[in-house]
Amino acid sequence: MSFPLLTVTAALPAVGAILTAAVPAARRTAAKWLALLVSLATLALAALVAVRFDPGGDRFQLTESHSWIKDFGVRYEVGVDGIGVALIALTALLIPFVIAAGWHDADPLETHSSRWRPTQGFFALILLVEAMVIISFAATDVFVFYIFFEAMLIPMYFLIGGFGDRAHSGSDENAAAQRSYAAVKFLLYNLAGGLIMLAAVVGLYVVAGNFSLQEIIAARAAGTLDMSQGTERLLFLGFFFAFAVKAPLWPLHTWLPNAMGEATAPVAVLITAVVDKVGTFAMLRFCLGLFPEASKWATPVVLVLALISIVYGALLAVGQRDIKRLVAYASISHFGFIILGIFAMTSQGQSGATLYMVNHGLSTAALMLVAGFLISRRGSRLIADYGGVQKVAPVLAGTFLIGGLATLSLPGLAPFVSEFLVLVGTFARYPAVGIIATFGIVLAALYTLVLYQRTMTGPLKEEVRAMPDLRLREVLVVAPLIALLIGFGVYPKPLTEIVNPAVKHTMSDVKQQDPKPSVPVQSVEAAK
Repeated sequence: MSFPLLTVTAALPAVGAILTAAVPAARRTAAKWLALLVSLATLALAALVAVRFDPGGDRFQLTESHSWIKDFGVRYEVGVDGIGVALIALTALLIPFVIAAGWHDADPLETHSSRWRPTQGFFALILLVEAMVIISFAATDVFVFYIFFEAMLIPMYFLIGGFGDRAHSGSDENAAAQRSYAAVKFLLYNLAGGLIMLAAVVGLYVVAGNFSLQEIIAARAAGTLDMSQGTERLLFLGFFFAFAVKAPLWPLHTWLPNAMGEATAPVAVLITAVVDKVGTFAMLRFCLGLFPEASKWATPVVLVLALISIVYGALLAVGQRDIKRLVAYASISHFGFIILGIFAMTSQGQSGATLYMVNHGLSTAALMLVAGFLISRRGSRLIADYGGVQKVAPVLAGTFLIGGLATLSLPGLAPFVSEFLVLVGTFARYPAVGIIATFGIVLAALYTLVLYQRTMTGPLKEEVRAMPDLRLREVLVVAPLIALLIGFGVYPKPLTEIVNPAVKHTMSDVKQQDPKPSVPVQSVEAAK
């Protein structure tokens, strides 16, 4: 198509970020509304991308290709498959809720009326992250992907370090120090992964002569790509390391609890529901697409790391006293499931992993935003400071419960479908791994229900007796997420129809077929 739909979809929030930042300091409410309107317009464009995408058509659609740095073979190339469409839609969907939920997070501090938090900058940075994430999901040139993969770290650094959570038990100086530590740790971990990936990107160009994902995949399929086994494995490790940091995968995960704990709740959602998905998406698109043999070679180790992430993250979530850090460790466990599904090398596992990215984004957003509303009322992130909240704020407690039940993948809610597919796909090829992974489900039920019990039930604590229920703005933020969790839990077909053809292409890249059932169909029919 002649109209550059993907470019416009990514460019709109970038332009909106510039306009929002340029709003005069005294007009912070106007800046908020501008950012919200831009995010809604971006959502409309993302919906158009989904409508124009044909699941039965070419692998990459809505493609654009323009010469950029000709001497180095760099082209501005974008296009989407079903996986990219689903994640662009998720990103565009969540940003308006992030903006609405953080409506007052960058307002002047009440205790220091002379000090201003740069409200315009807060919302501009959110829109800038959205633009970079969307182009990352659409880029089919490895160099273009790398630029935005790294560039999104800068606005995220300022969102974490400059707009931290106000619910901090220590002094203002201590809170600022904790935010700074979390932001620097986030930046250093991801920059380290990015620098290693840069070396791998240069190595890929030396071997392939270009950065085009489609051309490299086509050359490999035609047998004209001259890449030795050792070179492929080294390049795979360079790419995978960067993606494992971003995901995050154990033992490269330690930046996430600090970042989510110190960030505001909406920014925490931006981290784990949007930005981190770029890491797992890139494993599917680039690791498996560019280095299929090396991906199969590394599978046993990756599966072990994914299992450790699942169990380790869940165990640490059980022992947390901080609500936001509990959600962070739960997310580490969930990312373990996503990576497990990707490297199970089955169509069920990879379809489940892709659905998990979408559904985890919805469930984590619902749970974390409600948790943020709860924390803002009490001024504390500690679980022990709550009790009996459901007696005074039943709507808040009810939405918190649904978000928690989605996190533990209760049947009837969207994450159940994806987690079930991941486990089925893993068990089909690696039964022992699938069995061990199921312990993550048990632990998820434990930390979720204990969290709800300790905060929402039991005797009503005096400190929460006057706690107000959700306000209209907060209900409008949470209600659509709850509706989507229920809707996709009951009827996931709209997502699977888009995702499954892309998964088939990925399975073809790695030359894998689903294992045959151990019990032949004829035997089952005879038993009936």
